[in-house]
Amino acid sequence: MIQNYLKIAFRNLLRNKVYTFIHVLGLGLGISAFVFILEYVSLEKSVNQFHTNVDRMYRLVNVATDGASWGEVEPGWAALAKERFPEIEDYCRFADGIASGVMQKAEGGESFKEESIGYVEGNFFEFFTFPLLKGSAEALKQPNVIFLSESTAAKYFGKTEAPGKTLLLHNQFGKTTFTVGGIYKDMTDLSDIRYDMVLSLETLKSPANTNGNDWVRLDNLDNQYINAFFLVREQANYQELEAKFNTLRNELSQENDGIVFRLQAATNIHLAPSLNDPLLTTGNVKYVYMLAGIALLILLIAWFNYINLSTANALKRANEVGVRKVIGATQAHLIGQFLGESLLTNGLGFCFALMLVGTLQPLFAELIGKQVSLQILGNTPFWMYGLGLLLAGSVLSGLYSAWILSRFKVIETLKGKRTSNSRGIWLRKGLVVGQFVISTSLILATIVIYSQLRHLQTGELGINTEQLLVVSGPQIGKDSTFATRSNAFVQTLAEQSFVQEYATSNVVPSRYYNFRTSGFTQPGSKPKDELKSYAFAVIGDRYLKTYGISIKAGRNFTPQETDVEWNNNSKVMLNERAVAELGFSSPEEAIQTKIKWDERYLEVIGVVADYHHTSLKNSIDPIIFYPQKSAVYYSIRLTPEGMGDKVAKLEKLYKTSFPGNPFDFFFMDENYQKAYYEEQQYGKLFTTASLLAVFIACLGLFGLATYTVESRTKEIGVRKVLGASVSSVVMLLSKDFLALVGVAILIASPVAAYFLNQWLQDFPYRIAMEWWIFVAAAGLALLIAFVTVGFQSVKAGLMNPVDSLRSE
Repeated sequence: MIQNYLKIAFRNLLRNKVYTFIHVLGLGLGISAFVFILEYVSLEKSVNQFHTNVDRMYRLVNVATDGASWGEVEPGWAALAKERFPEIEDYCRFADGIASGVMQKAEGGESFKEESIGYVEGNFFEFFTFPLLKGSAEALKQPNVIFLSESTAAKYFGKTEAPGKTLLLHNQFGKTTFTVGGIYKDMTDLSDIRYDMVLSLETLKSPANTNGNDWVRLDNLDNQYINAFFLVREQANYQELEAKFNTLRNELSQENDGIVFRLQAATNIHLAPSLNDPLLTTGNVKYVYMLAGIALLILLIAWFNYINLSTANALKRANEVGVRKVIGATQAHLIGQFLGESLLTNGLGFCFALMLVGTLQPLFAELIGKQVSLQILGNTPFWMYGLGLLLAGSVLSGLYSAWILSRFKVIETLKGKRTSNSRGIWLRKGLVVGQFVISTSLILATIVIYSQLRHLQTGELGINTEQLLVVSGPQIGKDSTFATRSNAFVQTLAEQSFVQEYATSNVVPSRYYNFRTSGFTQPGSKPKDELKSYAFAVIGDRYLKTYGISIKAGRNFTPQETDVEWNNNSKVMLNERAVAELGFSSPEEAIQTKIKWDERYLEVIGVVADYHHTSLKNSIDPIIFYPQKSAVYYSIRLTPEGMGDKVAKLEKLYKTSFPGNPFDFFFMDENYQKAYYEEQQYGKLFTTASLLAVFIACLGLFGLATYTVESRTKEIGVRKVLGASVSSVVMLLSKDFLALVGVAILIASPVAAYFLNQWLQDFPYRIAMEWWIFVAAAGLALLIAFVTVGFQSVKAGLMNPVDSLRSE
């Protein structure tokens, strides 16, 4: 019997080639999209989960009075907590921002600017589960030891054995020699901690290796620059431990800043446990949930197609059902047969999907900018949920179609009394509406996402970024002659005809500030105003002019004011936001008042216009500008023509002034765009998903239009004989479908608007949900539907009526 069912199933699939093609293609595309998005969601959910003791790891986090949170803390808390709190089994600290610099193979050898580098605790490879390929983890507990990733070792030493070799690091701590202690496997997208090289934190315990930077002491409780992770004992209550941390902070901290400690589970560092979790994460849980929802919706569209076309074609198989019932087939037998056909169709779609996934995997990885594969599904239980969902959906969609087909009455079907079931018609209409509700919502989402992204990318920053080249300052050769050579280089820049403006500074827009701090008040400050946080930017006297930042009141720094020791300065400038935060009524009032920073008094000599120092994804921060002659960055505005030749000329001048240093540079406008990388990637995903959803919905609409034309062939022939035009036939066959799409648009618009408005709330600078967005989405949905149905309608309208009537 089963063999007979299979023969019938294959014959039926071959007999209805168009519908079989639509079923297999739609299901294949839907399942492949589901699998791709499942891979991405699994990757995001599995980040950091590979560490052996991840369930007992917690990161110490600062939370300010305004709710802002950050992971850098003072290094001294870790050892104190281990000593006082028995719940703590171990701790591991690492610092990345302070380590970047220029690395050399040997004195006078080739050098590279290294950003992905950090000072780490000696137990780093024991605390975290990063596989070592060569060397012993114990070596990292010694000073002046460096471990390299596999690819970095190949970059510096090729096929030569790296362990035992030496490297010279030039950074803010001067020149330090490191011995390679081992090689570790490259850190991947499965980890938020990703270093190309790690240095022993023990190195910074020696004053000889800190170049007079006392703030880096590992026992200090004043400077926040390090990440601190704790391994708590089994059964320990982390909330009680968190309270102990805050008690300790209140006891020992000299800062009255209102900051509290929080312990963040390592399992939640990449994605928050909920949409409302306030602690910082490196991923975006909202996007992950949205993508998971889209994957399910695309799959639903594919199943709706199957149910729609299967029930629409049920009348064609009514005689078959009648005959089978006459010869003894029960309803259960018929359901089994038709369910088998459904599973066969779904199986073909699944095979097609696997072929698509295998073929398109590299393109998908390029689209999202991460390495994914089917193997990633094994890192989480999502593959079980996904497979269960696929099986359940396939069975339910097939079961419903089988149930409809098996319910035909024997006598009526054999007598030819086959009338359409009104409930079936309404179901098909409902499914079409459902498909286009999903499709229209995704079209709306794509338009809004791209409009918001364009708003961020093209919004007014408050500075001029055109033709602005930023060169990283040198690290090699910072001896007693460095100041003279730096001044000479700046003078050389001024002499170049293609250089319009130039400036030196310790910080530049599109990158973060020097640091954030609190403790600022003015005579009219209110209680707790000293808890407010301010960004600190150390700049030179040409910074404002080079970046086109206007002065609202007062004046700029003079060259003499920037050429003083750090602690000897008594003058600052504020941006407009800082003026408001300090409680001044106007910029003019600010420049007539001294502000107090802890125990120091500072004269406000100028107020500058607000500008977006980071990006439009963030609100403008209150900034305090501090004068200092610095060569961390050289900002150079060039004339527009022949940019490549000018950069090459600058590189030659730079290497002449600072031999041995790599010429590391970026263009300011391009660097700003990097801030929107995440939104760009998700925008591509949403666009691809939307196009796929619309295409699958159109496949179903095409199939229904084909069925409608077939079932109304005689009617069309009669209308043609009576003089009906092609256009009237097209409108006759299209109007019902377009009406359904219109209903879908009316449902989708308010629903999508609500959720998209919630998404936009995450951006301080956002677009308005204007009427044209809904008109564009509605027009696009109607046009797509009309083109899909219109193809079959025009074909029917052009049919010879003689052939139409003869076919009956």
